[in-house]
Amino acid sequence: MVRTLENLMYQVSDLFMAPVLVLLVVLFFYSLYALGGFFMQGVQRSRGTARFRKLLSNGLRSGGDIPKGYPLVALAVEKQDVTKDELDVAALSEMEGVRMVSRIAPMLGLIATMIPMGPALKSLSDGDVQGISENLIVAFSAVIFGLVVASITFFIASTKKKWLAQELVALLPLVEKGIEDTAQEREALREAS
Repeated sequence: MVRTLENLMYQVSDLFMAPVLVLLVVLFFYSLYALGGFFMQGVQRSRGTARFRKLLSNGLRSGGDIPKGYPLVALAVEKQDVTKDELDVAALSEMEGVRMVSRIAPMLGLIATMIPMGPALKSLSDGDVQGISENLIVAFSAVIFGLVVASITFFIASTKKKWLAQELVALLPLVEKGIEDTAQEREALREAS
């Protein structure tokens, strides 16, 4: 009974190898795509710094040219009555993809490392050196792919977190002032009617 269960688990785990490898390749291309978008956003932010400061000094209600690369500023200008919570949610959703990939990629790399270890150990017991090397090549390549993907996306997530925190800190006084102004306008309308 136990031997049957072990064989069943071995066969089922072997079925995961192809999907895990495909996912690692997809995540690798996603990380390259995210890296390109990150560099583009960095260029946009460096070019739009003056417009960002001007917009902050004039206030969000003044409109003006919205600098590219500043997603929270764009949201605050687009939606005049935006709240701090909405900005927090927008910041989290802005980072969600790279955050998730930076956590999932090492796990997939570990799964793709462990699956070929069973056949490699079986090849070792059979004295099949070629079988050992083939399985270990797949195992080590998969974990390296997972770690490279995680490293790229972790760097992007960390830097974006800093950028979004800076935007949020700069926007909060203006958002709170906008909420106070809106409340005063509503009160004035109530008193007038």
